[in-house]
Amino acid sequence: MNMKVCTHRGLLIAVLTRNEHCPPHVHVGTGDWNARFEFSFWHNGVRLWDVMPIQESPSAGLLEEIRQAIRRAENLHRARKLWWQSRQGLCLDNLLWDAAAQAVVTPKGARPGTVQIVSGRFDGVRNMTVLHLADDPLPLEIQL
Repeated sequence: MNMKVCTHRGLLIAVLTRNEHCPPHVHVGTGDWNARFEFSFWHNGVRLWDVMPIQESPSAGLLEEIRQAIRRAENLHRARKLWWQSRQGLCLDNLLWDAAAQAVVTPKGARPGTVQIVSGRFDGVRNMTVLHLADDPLPLEIQL
């Protein structure tokens, strides 16, 4: 099932609900190509993940337009809400929070002072990610 985030130039940008996996992402494409764009629950960046098949990929300009459309606050918020609704996960569990860098890092990128992310949830009403960190009774709230 496709859950519509938005459209751009007639192209449907959607979160899929079947056989999805981390990281959080949306799909867009035609019968000739499909692209995935990754988004996050701890920052507002969006990046092109991949295009298949590469031989049929659209212009770099169109891909950038699509990325910018997804980055619009209302579209990114909707993508997060739909991902959370379908997955009930943020793809952040067991990663680490680096408070000094205000960033999520993998165990390979860990520095002293990083703390394990035990769980998290997306609060769509407040447009906020709430992370529960190991050994910290208070949640970390990240306003998006």
